[in-house]
Amino acid sequence: MGRKNVFEMKLEKIYSLLTAKALKKGRTQEEVDRVIFWLTGWDMKSVDLDMPYGDFLANAPAFNPRAELIKGAVCGVRVEEIEDPLTKRMRQLDKLIDDLSKGKSMDLPDEA
Repeated sequence: MGRKNVFEMKLEKIYSLLTAKALKKGRTQEEVDRVIFWLTGWDMKSVDLDMPYGDFLANAPAFNPRAELIKGAVCGVRVEEIEDPLTKRMRQLDKLIDDLSKGKSMDLPDEA
């Protein structure tokens, strides 16, 4: 069986990986959820974790327009240079969780 595309994976799996990364570095579930809400508009307490990760990103209820300000490298790729919109959203979330895990300030405005 071939490797499953990350966008086809259940959100539950990706969410647990993102959360584990942050928790391992002393951050909280609430901080992870706040970052996700700021970027996507999804409230993780009410989202269907069985949905594919690609659907989660593509159908975000309020994807933050300020996401374009997210810069830096994830897995050696500059987030701001990614052209595919869905891949860019994925990497923007990865970058925010990486920064949270590294202890960087997450002074996210409450409004999108």
